[in-house]
Amino acid sequence: MRSLRRGAGGTANADTAERTRKRFARRQWRRRWLAWRYVVAALVVVALVGGGIWAAYFSSWLSVKTVDIKGVSGDTTLTAAQVRRVADVPTGGPLLRADLGAVQRRIAALAAVKSVEVSREWPSKVRIDVVERTPVAVIEIGGALHALDANGVVFSSYRHAPSDLPKVSTPAGTDSEALQQAAEVVTALPHDLSADVDHVEVKSVDEISLALASGQDVQWGSASDSGTKAQVLAALMKAQPDVRSYDVSVPGQPITSG
Repeated sequence: MRSLRRGAGGTANADTAERTRKRFARRQWRRRWLAWRYVVAALVVVALVGGGIWAAYFSSWLSVKTVDIKGVSGDTTLTAAQVRRVADVPTGGPLLRADLGAVQRRIAALAAVKSVEVSREWPSKVRIDVVERTPVAVIEIGGALHALDANGVVFSSYRHAPSDLPKVSTPAGTDSEALQQAAEVVTALPHDLSADVDHVEVKSVDEISLALASGQDVQWGSASDSGTKAQVLAALMKAQPDVRSYDVSVPGQPITSG
């Protein structure tokens, strides 16, 4: 009986020693992990960053494959093909390295472009958003017909003047400020009055006149108070339709003659 108890005690001691050894091994493993986990984390971060840089700058997965052009109707002054040609976006290269600023400057140099924004759309697209200039009149310069926008900017060309746009006539060398004033006058004319205008004559910023389709003329002066001048002219034309000339350059004191 005594020998049996000694055997059982020896087994218990062995189990305790084994558990102690395992706990020690686990503590040693935790100490090593605490020491190495920052190294492992740093290696993972480096690998991720390196992979990202490789993917962005060298991988074909993030290369420029398409150029998407928005805002160009194709039936006015610009076509998507024209914008694409001027944009000259190189395809096949990394999207991140595409010089969007240079693309934007090339497109903005087009006279028919009012504004443009160029952006990246991941993973492989360059997007170009164009705002075209809107013609408010047709202007003849040097015998050629051009579009004139609301800011007085001359752009594009016409073979034949569109029937729905008023015409602006000006001598060669008219400055941009005078053209802007003419554009302001044109945009201030209500549709029913604009339909009676054959063309707008511009000599300087203060010498703008209207030639009516009826053969009558209107001294407009500058573009200031154009809305009021248009109202006064409409009232005069209704009250005195047979006079030869109207002068609304001072809308508070209109004059008629003939």
